[in-house]
Amino acid sequence: MPLPEPLKSAILAYASGEKTPVEPRNAATVVLMRPGADGASPEIYLMRRQKTMAFAGGMWVFPGGGVDPRDADAHVSWAGPAPAEWAVRLGTDTDTARALVCAAVRETFEESGVLLAGPDATSVVADTSGDDWEADRRALEAHELHFADFLSRRGLVLRSDLLGVISGWTTPEFEPRRFRTWFFLAALPAGQVTRDVSTEASAVEWHAPLTALAEAEAGRVMMLPPTYLTCLDVARFGSAAEALEATASRTVTMFTPTPETDEDGDVVLSEHPEFVDLILERWS
Repeated sequence: MPLPEPLKSAILAYASGEKTPVEPRNAATVVLMRPGADGASPEIYLMRRQKTMAFAGGMWVFPGGGVDPRDADAHVSWAGPAPAEWAVRLGTDTDTARALVCAAVRETFEESGVLLAGPDATSVVADTSGDDWEADRRALEAHELHFADFLSRRGLVLRSDLLGVISGWTTPEFEPRRFRTWFFLAALPAGQVTRDVSTEASAVEWHAPLTALAEAEAGRVMMLPPTYLTCLDVARFGSAAEALEATASRTVTMFTPTPETDEDGDVVLSEHPEFVDLILERWS
């Protein structure tokens, strides 16, 4: 789609050197899945960001956020693939991989109340809806509680094996706020429920991926391209288990959309090569 004129002006300002791109901040987002109405095909958890938010205001997004420096703490209790293995999959160094996985789990708990952790490597917390859990969630959100201390005090280990990874996106250079974001995938643990707890969201909903896509295509909701294409990716799978199995060995190559001129002379953003076939199939 052609870009609006104000955005074209911003692009030219950065292309000419009039403005300098800001350094992107590392971030993680998690696509939570649960069985749909048919008991199999996954539904996904989406949040509508407050319209007043400086970044992606009013957009439908997945739970997630920026990496906190403390997410790289090597003392975080851990089960599942080690940070070194995640580094290969995420295309980063080991410390960054550890921080990204911790951020994914921490932000999911902060923004949905869902915790991908358990007493050991084979179990998951069954219920995080009590007042004591809510107090810890708020303390984490306010940076008053260290994630490693939270897990340690409760005798829990982070379950990195419950995560899959889909893709990596960096905000284009012409945006004033930029993130280098890794998109993870996880199934809603048995017994846990999502809660509308995020102060950054004005609404939260579960949708079948195809329903979410139809809402965006009809203009009833707004999505950034990475969210739209992630919905398109997850829509291919018949269950959360199938989606996680398919992403178990996936590796990430970070992609940054760049401005291009199409055959009609319009300025457009480059297409993510890993999603071209899905886009063509959707619109054929």
